[in-house]
Amino acid sequence: MKRTKIVDIFSPELVGEQVCVKGWVRTRRGNKHVQFVALNDGSTINNLQIVIDLEKFSEEELKPITTGSSLHVEGTLVASQGKGQTVEVQAESIEIYGTADPDEYPLQKKGHTLEFLREKAHLRMRTNTFGAVFRIRHHLAFAIHKFFNDKGFFSMHTPLITASDCEGAGDMFQVTTLNLGDLPKTEDGRTDYSKDFFGKTTSLTVSGQLEGELGATSLGAIYTFGPTFRAENSNTPRHLAEFWMIEPEVAFYDITDNMDLAEEFIKYCVQYALDHCKDDIEFLNKMYDNTLIDRLHGVLKEDFVRLTYTEGIKILEQSGRKFEFPVKWGVDLQSEHERYLVEEHFKRPVILTDYPREIKAFYMKQNDDGKTVRAMDVLFPQIGEIIGGSEREENLGKLQSEIERRGIPDKDMWWYLDTRRFGTVPHSGFGLGFERLILFVTGMSNIRDVIPFPRTPNNAEF
Repeated sequence: MKRTKIVDIFSPELVGEQVCVKGWVRTRRGNKHVQFVALNDGSTINNLQIVIDLEKFSEEELKPITTGSSLHVEGTLVASQGKGQTVEVQAESIEIYGTADPDEYPLQKKGHTLEFLREKAHLRMRTNTFGAVFRIRHHLAFAIHKFFNDKGFFSMHTPLITASDCEGAGDMFQVTTLNLGDLPKTEDGRTDYSKDFFGKTTSLTVSGQLEGELGATSLGAIYTFGPTFRAENSNTPRHLAEFWMIEPEVAFYDITDNMDLAEEFIKYCVQYALDHCKDDIEFLNKMYDNTLIDRLHGVLKEDFVRLTYTEGIKILEQSGRKFEFPVKWGVDLQSEHERYLVEEHFKRPVILTDYPREIKAFYMKQNDDGKTVRAMDVLFPQIGEIIGGSEREENLGKLQSEIERRGIPDKDMWWYLDTRRFGTVPHSGFGLGFERLILFVTGMSNIRDVIPFPRTPNNAEF
């Protein structure tokens, strides 16, 4: 008999039919006459109740059925007389695929903390919470591809191994095939990277943006969706060493076009999650954050506030709030500053523009005041910055001057500068941290809980 996924079993048309279901046992309870098994196959937050008549099965047959064991069940789907489910399966045959010793299976009990489950990352997806989170993650990934495809963008795969540092921060994971115990040296005692695989120093990418600009100035509109890496030693609920980024780049877009795209994009993703992940979001709203659904709808119903960094600083200075990090013009805003603007002052998402030149990347278009650049950050409740982007500097002379001023080796950027030498155009783009989007949509509070296998300092086990 062909298997039916549990997500598809809750259908009035199937009542009275013979069905085959397979999954893992969540709970087992009952009495000396009947047993009830909650079965889940990962396709939905909802468990399917299996009713086992003890006149049809011996206790010896049923003894291995414990939380975590896996079953193949065939029987009749009937309308349920009990509370908590609309249908149930009256079991006629049960095959046990795999057992789970109750004395050893770490998820035997309910109520585990998220900290405990992070230590069991290889099993935590079997819980209701992480099943919900990772189904939502899937749907958001699909929504992202659909959004850009439907708008005529081309998906572009940018390299994971790179010789350039897009952000200029220097916190990159080095890639090498050299023998670390016997490094080749140059005459002045430095490591001789000409002997390395690529003949130069290479690292894991922090962003696909620079290569994405090559695509935008050829194909018009592209987006990347791939892993990025930061060797930043930050053990916080907001940082990962390996995370995923979505980075559109669009030719002929100015900063206003860029802001419009960012707002449309993120609203699309939130609406898609509400439309396609209703049960999972309702579960997380009930179990973790009872303001989640209202917050998601709140993002959709109002336009994002748009104001300059300078205006934002004035609001913060006049707020009367004593921040942990003092605020003044020229500082890079911290999460507490961003969240004040979003959650307390405007009470809706904010797009800040025109940041000081000194705190932003070299490639951002310079404003005429000589002090600011056409940067934009989208700030969200409970998250802070969720999108960062800018109009890119298309003027060859200005870009070259900025590269020289910042001490970036010209030999590493000649290919990037060629896009300004040959047919330069105004263009813009931004980056969305995928895990931060998932944090917002799920209401989870730690970024390690929205990626299947978090990579953080001292943690790369699973």
